[in-house]
Amino acid sequence: MVANKPLLQVNNLKTWFPIRQGLLRKTVGHVRAVDDVSLTVMPGQTLGLVGESGCGKTTVGRTILRLIEATSGQVIFDDKDVFGLNRHEMQSIRRQMQIVFQDPAGSLNPRMRIGRILAEPIAVHKLATGAELQDRVAHLLTRVGLSPDYADRYPHEFSGGQRQRVGIARALALEPKFIVCDEPVSALDVSIQSQILNLLDDLQDELGLSYLFIAHNLAVVEHFCDRIAVMYLGRIVEVADRDDLYQHPKHPYTRALLSAVPMPKPPSPDNPRKREVLIGELPSPSNPPTGCAFHPRCSLCREKAVDASKSETVSLTIGGKDTPLMRKCVEEAPLLQGMQTPGPGDHQAACWFA
Repeated sequence: MVANKPLLQVNNLKTWFPIRQGLLRKTVGHVRAVDDVSLTVMPGQTLGLVGESGCGKTTVGRTILRLIEATSGQVIFDDKDVFGLNRHEMQSIRRQMQIVFQDPAGSLNPRMRIGRILAEPIAVHKLATGAELQDRVAHLLTRVGLSPDYADRYPHEFSGGQRQRVGIARALALEPKFIVCDEPVSALDVSIQSQILNLLDDLQDELGLSYLFIAHNLAVVEHFCDRIAVMYLGRIVEVADRDDLYQHPKHPYTRALLSAVPMPKPPSPDNPRKREVLIGELPSPSNPPTGCAFHPRCSLCREKAVDASKSETVSLTIGGKDTPLMRKCVEEAPLLQGMQTPGPGDHQAACWFA
């Protein structure tokens, strides 16, 4: 059951990385990896964070956990200001906030046996010692579908799916409330993906966990998440309940992402499909476009400019061609705005013409 009070509240989060040049390493600019992101995760809820590679999804997750320090903003977890905690207080709250990494091989120490990998966080937080510690390790392995005998093996002796199960067991070792799942199935075979997703789903039902599920595969997100936030170039451009987003996408970027999801059956006269192909590449986060960052690739911005007056449009060179675009899109950045939808939750989109 999802409570009314948020477990995690992210307000106006920014994570900028300095660009330094010269002998004195002078700062000449910033990479705006995360630029004014606000999110809410309710107890027992799974919030999906989707977008193209390089849009800042992983940086959001790591900044929330303070694995990367934020430039500005606020993260409130369980009524505590995460960025305002000292080292001792942060160690205590880390028990409640864990992460499952994308690469199951790279996230496990190849020189440590699995049993020691799982025992280390429990020992650091002084939750158990001796025989009790070994029993907890065996219980963790059993909970994620592995044999307790595997505790004496090294990570290289496991398959990719088994290593990810170990990563999940390590995240569960301190009995957290919230887990950042950073593309936990993107490196796995399709058949193994479903097993890991079902495991995460079962653990959520059993333990009442909340997830921030980072992914770029919208088919996986549709299966697993309750609510979805779409991210583009460091900003959230659309947030909605899962069914609402898939049935009534408002932002042109969201529609383009959904049109790229593979279909079980090929298009036919009885099952037509219109593919919305994005123009150009993702702009550099060190030099984002003015106004709406999506305007150089936006089909809706072009369509609106065809019927608009000259005072409402501006011509820019895109791909070597003069292209008329809506002046408002080029000059003013839209904010997330709520709108009436058939879904039960609030649906917001950062688009002037959504």
